[in-house]
Amino acid sequence: MTKLPTLIFIPGSWHQPSCYGSVIKLLQTQHKLHCVAITLPSTTGSRDATFKDDLDAARDAIAHETSHGRNVIVIAHSYGGMVGNSAIKGFTQPQPPPPAGDTPPSPAGYVVGLILIASGFTFTGLSFMDPFFGHPPPSWRANRETGYAELVTPPRELFYHDLPREEAEYWVSQLTPQSLKALFEGGEFTYAGWQDVPVWYLGTVEDRGLPVLAQRMQVEMAREIGANVEHRELHTSHSPFLSQPEATAGIVREAVEAFTGKAVGDASTSARDGVVGVVPRAVLWRPLTWFQFGLPFAFGRLLGRGILLWRWGRRFWGSSR
Repeated sequence: MTKLPTLIFIPGSWHQPSCYGSVIKLLQTQHKLHCVAITLPSTTGSRDATFKDDLDAARDAIAHETSHGRNVIVIAHSYGGMVGNSAIKGFTQPQPPPPAGDTPPSPAGYVVGLILIASGFTFTGLSFMDPFFGHPPPSWRANRETGYAELVTPPRELFYHDLPREEAEYWVSQLTPQSLKALFEGGEFTYAGWQDVPVWYLGTVEDRGLPVLAQRMQVEMAREIGANVEHRELHTSHSPFLSQPEATAGIVREAVEAFTGKAVGDASTSARDGVVGVVPRAVLWRPLTWFQFGLPFAFGRLLGRGILLWRWGRRFWGSSR
């Protein structure tokens, strides 16, 4: 098996894999990491494309790598996080692994980590829109006649407000139609992959699509439920891979090293770079951080405990019947 894993990049709604181009170039040239970026069928102009189609595209990419003995790290942005979480199912190493000598070594690789960028923590059995009770946020609307999700907020303001105007307009021109079916259906195929592998979460402080307070709540909720999550933040829009590709690539490199226990690229460069981005935490002598981090973290923990209590109650009720 190769020493370093393959990185599989999954874009979000309306986006093509080219949005990762700058980050992938840095990772490949500076750190010699093999990267694969997939296209989601739901963003190719077909109103009939489903979440299952997106999921199959991601799983096919993972299977191609693992079947050749290569481990995989899944990197997903926004809606792509639901695809990435769900695609992990069945590709992780069994826990606990069998004792040495009990079984011959497998030539197959595994998914060893998940990196979420301004995304969410998927729950098994829920479609993308189920947590919103089927009501789109103010930034887009569901056009049932065309079968597409239509942006209401100007895309430059929603996704790229920290890019120079010309660059932002270019990326706006690269957006493609997003199938509604992928967002509203497919709950039977979703899976909470974040409970199976360690996770790194890259939050976006200036995000106008997914508010950073909601991101912080989600991270702490997942931790309370039992997830292993390393949390970093950058002061960027919803698209840090475009506005801060070097910092984004640096966080990805750190995550790869954490997942594998191996230095990536030049070990001296890794050590010199140190921690990239901000590690969110409330500090006693900095009252502003109580509100920035303490409150959303507290709400997240409360939500996580509520979910655990609901699960316990469902199991208890089921066993008593």
